[in-house]
Amino acid sequence: MKPVSASRRRFLSVIGASAACAGLPVGPAVAGRAPEPVVWKGTALGAVASMTLVHEDRAHALRVLGQCIDEIERLERIFSLYRPDSALSRLNEAAELLDPPVELVELLSASLALARASDGAFDPTIQPLYRLYEAHFRSPGADPAGPGSDAIARVLRSVGHRRVDVDSRRIALGARGMGITLNGIAQGYVTDRIAARLRDDGFPGVAIDLGEARAAGRRADGRAWTAAVVDPERPSRVLFELAMGEGSGQVAALATSAGAGTRFGPDPRVHHLFDPHTGRSANRYAQVSVAAPRATIADGLSTALSVVEPAAGAALLAAHPPARAWLLRADGSLGTLPDA
Repeated sequence: MKPVSASRRRFLSVIGASAACAGLPVGPAVAGRAPEPVVWKGTALGAVASMTLVHEDRAHALRVLGQCIDEIERLERIFSLYRPDSALSRLNEAAELLDPPVELVELLSASLALARASDGAFDPTIQPLYRLYEAHFRSPGADPAGPGSDAIARVLRSVGHRRVDVDSRRIALGARGMGITLNGIAQGYVTDRIAARLRDDGFPGVAIDLGEARAAGRRADGRAWTAAVVDPERPSRVLFELAMGEGSGQVAALATSAGAGTRFGPDPRVHHLFDPHTGRSANRYAQVSVAAPRATIADGLSTALSVVEPAAGAALLAAHPPARAWLLRADGSLGTLPDA
């Protein structure tokens, strides 16, 4: 569900995509030349997205790219809150879903496991809070600070990850008014699914950015993929760059969460990164980035670390080695976990 005044901004990019696939010749690379990368740019799960594939057989790369785009579309029909016919939307509408897609069972189970590990700092049942904030900011003269305490307290009665039952045959929501959002982890999951598809096909170089980033192999020119993360308030300020891939000294996946990415109204402190315990936006950090072996883990942890208390955050990250985190504070200073 997209807040009324939100514009989804991006603060992470993978450097190395150099040419769009449209208008380029189809066929094998010329002998002795580096293969021309195939690049796709579009949207996925409501975010600007891109993929760059390196393969000596360009026709094969284009064919596989089309299959990946079809797979993204299929997964959106499961996870999207923008589509009323998606499996997730139907679950939220009926509070029950029989014979759920295996991907929904898998990702919701992972989300509930992270909710338990983070003591509810990450909670996929916060969708009622989105609904409340959306309705609030659609009202003329809405308080820019957000809904009142009484309204939030009422909605929080419908938030609680422990009241969700999941198995391969049925998903059920256990309280009136409950709703699931997987926006804090689904982009990472879809990224991992596409990465696995391309790895199985033997691509020597892949960079995927579907809201969260993952890379393997090398660019067509032989150099490493690089991810750059910028300050959400000063996009010209690059906070850090990382070599991406699956080799020594590289990170396979990188995710970033920032309140500035989706704001509800004029107050920058009112945004989509809710603390499920208070119903208010979490503002301990301006931005959290996490590197991990899989984008699903990086995505979920970047969301959880945006909310959880610092000591608990360090313990949560330590439980997912070799994950690392970069924490941008409100004063512009950058901390790391584990501490550098």
